[in-house]
Amino acid sequence: MIFFTWAGFDEMDELSGDGHAELLDDGSIEITFAYHNGDEAILKATRDTSSTAC
Repeated sequence: MIFFTWAGFDEMDELSGDGHAELLDDGSIEITFAYHNGDEAILKATRDTSSTAC
C-alpha cells in the first residue's frame, strides 16, 4: 500500500486531499482519493487479459 497527497483544480476552484493505493490479491488495484473536508472517491481497476491486438 502507498499513501499520497494531491492538489489540483476543478472549474477554477483549488482542491486538495490525500489517498492511498493498494494492489489486491486478485491482481486488481484499488485507489482511494479523499478530498480535504469533503467526499471520497474509490477507483478499482483490473488488467484486461484479452489477447486481441489493438
